[in-house]
Amino acid sequence: MKKRNLIILVAALAVAALTAYSTRAAWLGGGATVQGPPRPRVVSVELAKAERKPVPVDVDSIGTVTPISSVALKSRVETTIVSVHFEDGAKVNQGDLLFTLDARQIDAQIEQAEGVLARDRAQLEAAQRDVRRFGDLIGKGATTQVNVDNAKTQADILAGTIKADQSALDNLKVQKSFTTIHAPFSGRISAANVKVGNFVRPADTAPLAVINQMAPVYVTFAIPQRVLVDLREAMAAGGSKVTATIPGHQRSEDGKVAMVENTVDATTGMVTVRGIMNNENETLWPGTLVNTRLIIRTENSVVVPTVAVQRSQSGNFVFVVKDGVAKIRAVKIERTLQGFSVISEGLSGDEAVVVDGQLLLSDGSRVEPRARKAGA
Repeated sequence: MKKRNLIILVAALAVAALTAYSTRAAWLGGGATVQGPPRPRVVSVELAKAERKPVPVDVDSIGTVTPISSVALKSRVETTIVSVHFEDGAKVNQGDLLFTLDARQIDAQIEQAEGVLARDRAQLEAAQRDVRRFGDLIGKGATTQVNVDNAKTQADILAGTIKADQSALDNLKVQKSFTTIHAPFSGRISAANVKVGNFVRPADTAPLAVINQMAPVYVTFAIPQRVLVDLREAMAAGGSKVTATIPGHQRSEDGKVAMVENTVDATTGMVTVRGIMNNENETLWPGTLVNTRLIIRTENSVVVPTVAVQRSQSGNFVFVVKDGVAKIRAVKIERTLQGFSVISEGLSGDEAVVVDGQLLLSDGSRVEPRARKAGA
């Protein structure tokens, strides 16, 4: 009996185990039903505002700094250098003495010309006395008319000689002025190509030094011909502006358009523009390549960060978030500048757009905003 009871107990346990295994799905499903339906996925994104604000219409280009005035100093007489009165690369002012040349030979010629002039003036005075004396004698019948005429002729000849002597003296004084070289305008002077004792002459090809005007300066660059009409209208209204920035630095100079070339380059379709900069701090150096920005006018437009704009086969779009739901909004980009895109169609301003997390979104996705990264 004990053996029979043991067999019955084992069979009962086996049936219970089999029943429990076959119904596991039911009691597992019952546990999920207790938890309720799964929540919809919420994507964490960064948001930014679409803004309507004044936006400049500009053209970026590469320009070159050129001096308004540049002069190569050369000697106008054959002589030697006596002294140099500046340091290489120094800033000079208009009228500053730069070079002194040997003027001893010209000084001697001036003294000789002054002596000739004094002699001829004395002879003229004597001839004028003869004219007066013969004039008195002819009235008394003590001389002939021929003597009077000859005295007048001699006086006239000496008067002409004095004019020639004076002209020769003035010419020598001009030559003397060439022995001191002054700065014709304010600017920066180059290194001197000659030293004290060097012989110089007008035929020399190398200049003594070069002076470049530093303030103001020109910035020359090229723009596409399509903006030429707008630029001319802006110049007529006085609204054009030019900004020149040194690559790799934040220092820049502002100015205005000074001149537009009268011909468009047929090979490139570009027209040369010249801007004038005050450059009082000498930020721009002649010959430097700079990044130029020509601001033609300012328009009131809707802008969004460029990272918010997505691209597809059908065109550009952004994700606009309203009431926690992201919707696709097709947009038309007019232009981009400094990390922003100007929207001509699709946004009216003040919309919240997604700038990070777009890869996890689709039309109608639920989102929650998160704090933007520092510096974004």
